[in-house]
Amino acid sequence: MTVGMAVLAASEQLPEDIGKSGPLGALLTVVLLVAVLLLGRSMGKHLKRLPVSFDPAEAPVHVPDDASELFEPRPGEELLDVLRRQPLAIEPPRRTDPDEGPTAAS
Repeated sequence: MTVGMAVLAASEQLPEDIGKSGPLGALLTVVLLVAVLLLGRSMGKHLKRLPVSFDPAEAPVHVPDDASELFEPRPGEELLDVLRRQPLAIEPPRRTDPDEGPTAAS
């Protein structure tokens, strides 16, 4: 019985090249390295084309012709005034008695 197990174990052993990388793995590694190099080169070209700064050029200062233009409402100014007068969405708790001292939230 031990001889039969030894023969069976010897026949079930894997060949020596199992688990080692073969030519297909080496080819895949080389292809991936070439792809990374080409992508890096392309990215470098695109980065060289970018401007130094994305800040907009200084806008020309608008100087009014007469004083009446100073008092004309600008677009959206009325909406901003309405929003500034609205109550806050989240307000701190209000004290009921001013003699109690500060509330827990403050």
